[in-house]
Amino acid sequence: MKRRIENSQKYFDCPLTTAMNVIGGKWKVVILGHLFTGEKRFGELKKLICGDITQKMLTQQLRELENDGLIHREVYKEVPPRVEYSLTDFGKSLSPILQDLCVWGQRIKDDKRFG
Repeated sequence: MKRRIENSQKYFDCPLTTAMNVIGGKWKVVILGHLFTGEKRFGELKKLICGDITQKMLTQQLRELENDGLIHREVYKEVPPRVEYSLTDFGKSLSPILQDLCVWGQRIKDDKRFG
């Protein structure tokens, strides 16, 4: 996570900017949301994500989330190999924040100004 924090402090001395550097983007919050329901394999995540996320983009987003300490990647030594992703305790700490964001997003969807 150090890389993202250093980059955000280089441009802004703002905790919100730091947070958005870690969870911002089109797919990270969606990935995290699916992992709140339990561990998932790569293929499961790809199927669950509504939208046109490519395999390359999903891989990149998962690596960034892992590097930032939000998710854990478990590789099982089986044939064929099995990899599962789950939230770390640090990742789980986002739960109330993302739940509030979801409620706020639903209000926007229901608001005629945004429809």
